[in-house]
Amino acid sequence: MPIITVAFALTCALLMLRAYHHNAAEHAQTMPQMPNHVTDVGESWYAKTSTAFDEESPMPDIDVDVDQDMFSNSEYIEVLGNEYKPKAASMPSWLPHTKLGEAKTLPTNDSKLILENNRDVSQYTVEPNSDSLLILTPIKNNAKHLARYFALIDKLKYPRNRTSLAILVSDSTDKTQQMLIESRRWYQEQAPPELRFQRFDIYRQDFFYSLPRKQRHLREKQKERRTMMARARNYLWTRALQNEQWVLWIDGDLEYYPPNIVRDLMAYDKDVIVPNCLVRRRSIHSRWKHTVYDRNAWQETDQSRQVISKLKDDDFMVEGYKSLKTHRRYLDHFPKNETIVPLDGVGGTFTLVKSHVHRSGVGFPAWLFQHQVETEGFAKLAKAHGYGVYGLPYYYIRHV
Repeated sequence: MPIITVAFALTCALLMLRAYHHNAAEHAQTMPQMPNHVTDVGESWYAKTSTAFDEESPMPDIDVDVDQDMFSNSEYIEVLGNEYKPKAASMPSWLPHTKLGEAKTLPTNDSKLILENNRDVSQYTVEPNSDSLLILTPIKNNAKHLARYFALIDKLKYPRNRTSLAILVSDSTDKTQQMLIESRRWYQEQAPPELRFQRFDIYRQDFFYSLPRKQRHLREKQKERRTMMARARNYLWTRALQNEQWVLWIDGDLEYYPPNIVRDLMAYDKDVIVPNCLVRRRSIHSRWKHTVYDRNAWQETDQSRQVISKLKDDDFMVEGYKSLKTHRRYLDHFPKNETIVPLDGVGGTFTLVKSHVHRSGVGFPAWLFQHQVETEGFAKLAKAHGYGVYGLPYYYIRHV
């Protein structure tokens, strides 16, 4: 009896399996055939069928091996080596028609739509705080100047609740870092509210670069020294810049600047602007005399352009040396009726920058850019981006 039961079960299973295969074959014969352009890898399936699907229809999954020749006959793609570029003549009507490699201004209506969309999302977009200021100072072994540094900042007539401070300490061997930590604790925790900064950040990044003070101004040391300074500045602004509208670069060893200077410079509404930084020295008759300290703020002349035209690509230009006459025009070379002048180079003693300049990618070149590095390279790079760089020949500050 058990043997008959097992045989009956096996027979039923075989009959059911045969019926399944028969039905599957008939179903395959009645299925609609897949379009040729799906299986033909010589044409782009998505380009021909994308208009047939709306946003609510799921895109079918098709798994095929794609090689580079797959798109060679595509309606919308032109293969140029390994680059895929649109064919302008056959682009969809909803895309702007342009020739390859040629930019074209958007129509007025499109520009209006973009602005309307921007207004719609403006409440969700973080914009720079109006008139907010970020003071940036890279320093090294600056302990003896810190008291004056903070005293000058305290005299600035600018709201503290709109002012942030960020300082980078590099390769210091004195008490600079400890003094900064104590200063931060006092300003942010113990000082009256009107003296507290919006932010007070201290960064430490060592580059392990040491140059004896006697060699600091040697001409042959300037390229390597300024390159290290560029790296320090780039580290600082990329770490510290948040939502501020203005960036102010201040040297850690300035002796004096007017309390109204921030508002005065902002009033010119320039992308980059600098005052004239002087230094007080004794003359041969033991009298104090002011001369230009920051020779990095200059304007190109016809003669200087001739000098540049004869340079090799890897030649480095540096100012303030009798052995190298660049024929550039410094801030003490302008008549008194020229109160603001366009510049091609700036220093970093006191430099006010609109933050969008930095955000657009303009930093301090640590490589030669038009024969300059660091702050002068920054000015050249800013002008190459279309920003304005200006100086005030008769607005004075003083360096130690």
